[in-house]
Amino acid sequence: MKSLKTLTAAAALSVLPFAAFAQDAAPGFDEIGPYIMTTLLFCMAGFLVFFMAAGFAMLEGGLVRSKNVTMQMTKNIALFSIAAIMYWLVGFNLMYPGDFNGYVGGFFNITVLDPVGVAAADAALDYASVGSDFFFQLVFVAATASIVSGALAERIKLWPFLVFTVILTGFMYPISGSWKWGGGWLDAAGFQDFAGSTVVHSVGGWAALAGAIVLGPRLGKYKDGRVNPMPGSNLALATLGTFILWLGWFGFNGGSQLAMGTVGDVSDVSRIFANTNMAAAAGAVTALILTQVLYQKPDLTMVLNGALAGLVSITAEPLAPSLFGALWIGAIGGIIVVLTVPMLDKLKIDDVVGAIPVHLFAGIWGTIAVIFYNGDATIAGQLTGIVAYGVFTFVASLIVWFILKATMGIRVSEEDEINGLDMSELGMEAYPEFTNG
Repeated sequence: MKSLKTLTAAAALSVLPFAAFAQDAAPGFDEIGPYIMTTLLFCMAGFLVFFMAAGFAMLEGGLVRSKNVTMQMTKNIALFSIAAIMYWLVGFNLMYPGDFNGYVGGFFNITVLDPVGVAAADAALDYASVGSDFFFQLVFVAATASIVSGALAERIKLWPFLVFTVILTGFMYPISGSWKWGGGWLDAAGFQDFAGSTVVHSVGGWAALAGAIVLGPRLGKYKDGRVNPMPGSNLALATLGTFILWLGWFGFNGGSQLAMGTVGDVSDVSRIFANTNMAAAAGAVTALILTQVLYQKPDLTMVLNGALAGLVSITAEPLAPSLFGALWIGAIGGIIVVLTVPMLDKLKIDDVVGAIPVHLFAGIWGTIAVIFYNGDATIAGQLTGIVAYGVFTFVASLIVWFILKATMGIRVSEEDEINGLDMSELGMEAYPEFTNG
C-alpha cells in the first residue's frame, strides 16, 4: 500500500502542468492594474460628486427664506433621482454612443452593466468597468439640474420643474455633452473642456437663465426702481453647502483625469486637486476683498459664490496650469460673481442663489482661460463651443419652459408665493416650531 505522502506527491505532480498553465494564463497586475485603479478612481470620484447633491441642497436651503426650505430639499432629492433614472434609460448611451462624430447619437439604448463576476478576458482592460463609468458620468448630469433648481427657487411649481428635469437630464444635456465628450463635432473641431466648465456648468446656467426669464422675478424683488434684498434663512447652512461642494469638486475635476493606472496619471490627479483647491481659495478671497472695497463690508454670500466661481473657472482646465495659474483664474471668477450679481438685478433677472453668475458667467470665463495653458486650445475653438452650447441650451430651454407655462403653468399663485411654497405645494414646513409654537 502506498503511503498518503506518496499519493499526495503523485497528485501534486499530476496537476502541476495544469497549475503552471493556469498561472501563465492569469493576467498580471501590469495588465489588469489600470482597469482596477481607474475603476476605483471613478467610484471614489463619483461618490464625492454625489455628495455635491447634499452641497447644493444645503446651499439652496440656506439662501432661500424659511418658508421655502422644504421645497428646495424636495426638488434636490427628486431631481437627483430623476437624473439617475433618465440617464440609465437614455442619457448615458445618447451621450456616449460609441463610434460617433455627429450631432445626435442613438436614442433609448438602455445602459447594461458588466456581468456579475466578469472575467478579465471579457472586461475593457484598457479603461474601466461599465458600472463605475456610468455612475461617474451620472453624477455630473445631476449637478447640472441642481444649478437650475437654485436659480428658480421660491416661485416655481414642483411638477413643471421636475418635468423640465426629465427633459434636461435625459435628452438636452446628453445630446450637447456628446458633442465634446462623446467624440462629437466639437471634439473634432478642437474644443477643449477638461471637466465641464461649459459642458456641465454653462449648460446648467443657460437653462437657469431661460427659466428665470420666462418665470419672472419673485414678488417684491424689484419695486419702484429698487432692488429689495430677500435674505436667506440660514447662512450657516449655506456655508456648509459651499464647503461640501468644494469637497465634491475634487472628485468632479480629479476623476475627469479618467485614468489612474500609471505614476503619471496618479500624479496628475494630485495636481488637479491642488489646482482646484487654489482656484476656490482665490475666488473666495477676491470676493471677500472686493465686497469690502465696494460696499465697505464683506458679503458672506458673495464670498461663498466667489469660491464656487473659482471652482467653475478652473474646471475647464485644472491640470495644465501652475498653482499661480489656478490662483489668477479662480480670482477672476470671484470678480465676475461680484460684478454680475448686481448686473442681473439691473436687468430684473431674479436668481435666488447666484447660480447664473457662478455657473454661466464663470463657466464662460473658465472655458476661454483654457487657451493660456492648453496648447491644443484656440480662441476660435473655445468660442465655437461656448456659442454652440449657449444657443442650443438656451433656445431649447426657452421652448420647453414656454410649453410648460402654456400647458401646466410654471408659477405658483401670488397668495401661495406669499405664504411660502412649503405649505402651498407640500403642506409641510422645514421649521414648524417657528410658526406653530
